Amino acid sequence: MAVKKFRKKRVMTEEQKQAAAERLRVAREKRMKENPPQYKNIAPKVLALSDEDELCMNNVRKWIKTQRELASRYKREAKQGIKDAEAKQIRCENYARNMQNYLENGTWLDMYWGEFGQNKIGYVCKHMAYDANGEPKRQHGVFYPDINKIWGVDTNTDL
Repeated sequence: MAVKKFRKKRVMTEEQKQAAAERLRVAREKRMKENPPQYKNIAPKVLALSDEDELCMNNVRKWIKTQRELASRYKREAKQGIKDAEAKQIRCENYARNMQNYLENGTWLDMYWGEFGQNKIGYVCKHMAYDANGEPKRQHGVFYPDINKIWGVDTNTDL
């Protein structure tokens, strides 16, 4: 049986490490100028959002990573027999899948948003519907621009 030879690890001084890091930084900058990322699988609507927007590409990618890590953790817990771990795993996987779909198509499919799905999606009425007698139809929890507030909310402040 042949003995496997191992190569010795290259030992670098602190100055050599700094010089190598600087060369790598310059090479990355050069590559970004010559060949910027094209994001062919990201919806143009999502790419157009600024970095300050909550649903920008970078935020959603971070949220997807968090949800996949949680799903992995819950999968291990489900194998150990911990109660509700499998349901949490499925929820995390579905939420990550919905966010990936948003990046590709630009349509948010889930009822919640945020890194842990902690925020609820709100509805906005774009086109009013009317009864036969001309009264506008309204639904609880929907924002109506004509009254400039959410219908059914018992607050006296306008949005």
